[in-house]
Amino acid sequence: MSGSSDANGAGTAGTRSSAFAPLQEATFRRIWLASLFSNFGQLFLGVGAAWEMTRLSSSPSMVALVQTAMMVPLVLVTLPAGAIADMFDRRRIAMTGLGFSAVCAAVLAGIGFLGLITPELLLLFCMLIGAGVALFSPSWQASIPEQVSRAHLPAAVALGTISYNMARSFGPALGGVIVVLYGAKTVFGMTALLYLPLLTAFFLWRRDHVPSRLPPERIDRALISGVRYALNAPAIRTAMLRVNFFALSTATASALAPLVAKDLLGGDAATFGMLLCAQGIGAVIGALLVGRIRERISTELAVRIYAVGTGLALVAIGFSHSLILTCAAFVVVGGCNIQTVAMLNVAVQLSAPRWVTARALSLFSSATTAGIGIGAWAWGSVAAAHDVSFAMILSGIAVASTALLGFILPIARDQEEDNSSVEIGYEPEVSLALTLRSGPVVVDVEYDVDPDRARDFYGVMMKMQGVRKRIGGFQWSIARDIENPALWTERYHCPTWGDYLRMRDRYTQADFDIQAEADSFNRSRHGRRVRRRLERPFGSVRWKADSYDPRQETVDFISP
Repeated sequence: MSGSSDANGAGTAGTRSSAFAPLQEATFRRIWLASLFSNFGQLFLGVGAAWEMTRLSSSPSMVALVQTAMMVPLVLVTLPAGAIADMFDRRRIAMTGLGFSAVCAAVLAGIGFLGLITPELLLLFCMLIGAGVALFSPSWQASIPEQVSRAHLPAAVALGTISYNMARSFGPALGGVIVVLYGAKTVFGMTALLYLPLLTAFFLWRRDHVPSRLPPERIDRALISGVRYALNAPAIRTAMLRVNFFALSTATASALAPLVAKDLLGGDAATFGMLLCAQGIGAVIGALLVGRIRERISTELAVRIYAVGTGLALVAIGFSHSLILTCAAFVVVGGCNIQTVAMLNVAVQLSAPRWVTARALSLFSSATTAGIGIGAWAWGSVAAAHDVSFAMILSGIAVASTALLGFILPIARDQEEDNSSVEIGYEPEVSLALTLRSGPVVVDVEYDVDPDRARDFYGVMMKMQGVRKRIGGFQWSIARDIENPALWTERYHCPTWGDYLRMRDRYTQADFDIQAEADSFNRSRHGRRVRRRLERPFGSVRWKADSYDPRQETVDFISP
């Protein structure tokens, strides 16, 4: 795959690698092959649940809600799952999510064999199985850099989509045949069994888990840290917004596919499976071409082209009553969709530091699935109010119009940065007996800047604001001394001393480069002056020598 890019977004030929090069690495190869089985199981579940709902209810909205039920957990659970994956052993978290999904699928199969399935129970278990997948997904995606070399990372991300779409090429059609022959309950049981190979592959992976020298963050602070990083990282924020709008507009392709097969083509479950098979074939072809296309054109241009291509294909589906034409349009939709999502996913993978990778990917996944889930419900309502053809045509117009977002929210140029954490190189001097819970901590950084260079310095400090906020600083401000305009003070807060120490561990080389640029304006021979203060320091004051000090029972300051 491509490494750094030139001004036009094309990668250098020297960094090109085969689309299948990551399979040379044993751990990734085992997990990737096992993921084929789990993807078959997931697709069997989707086909079986969607078609079972057409038997249980005649409402288009209820049929579309199957897709929503499977996607909602990916929105609600994925972000906490990403935080957990960043804080603990990703291998164990992945196994827990897979095991939970397998158990829920087995229970749903049992209910099916007893003849007790209702529309409400079906939606509930789709949500539960989706919750297990949501717990698994960030751990799996964030662990890919641990299984392959960095040069193979873009190709490995693309292979992850190929695994799913190879299964989607045959899984839906096979699932449809099984539903016709043996019923949805058999499909649910097979879903549970097909999760087991991937569960075994993760169990056999001997991952070297290196725990942080600091205790894990509280889950609420970990969530806030992940969200604040994404919101203050332009590349990730833009990728999330663009994929959300794209997914929202294209949700008809999967959500209304059963109705396209039934109402527009007059088919059955096998026809539905053929449509998803066609979409999967397109996705496999698209995923195989991710690397080559990234080397030739920028991600922004590619995403615009795919938006227009998807829109034209959806309009064609809305007008078509021919199985061949509709399948061809689904191939185009599959290829364009996977190219768009994969390219934006690679952009997030390459720009997010390791300490927040799982959370960044979970937010990206949540943005995608939120678009699909909300879009499935919205387009299902449109189909119920009008008809399936009208909903598909309107969806095509909507997705084609997202190409205009490139003028408002342009995707950053393709480039690969070193996002590994770097050592600061010095330790703060501490005289108070601080614990990790001591706080809030206020940090003041003083600069002596030539007044003639004030405008340029202020511009650099605006970039510094983004750095501090991304890695954990709150209430950032910059102030200029009224008496001596050469003196500037940067200030930010950290909730606790432990949060400040974690913040020090999160700097990347790119962050240091911005700090060095700010320091270059400083005229002081002693460098910038940094003051760290304990705000509201009442707990650090002992009024009597024999007063009880609860800090004596806690861990003392941990050196950064």
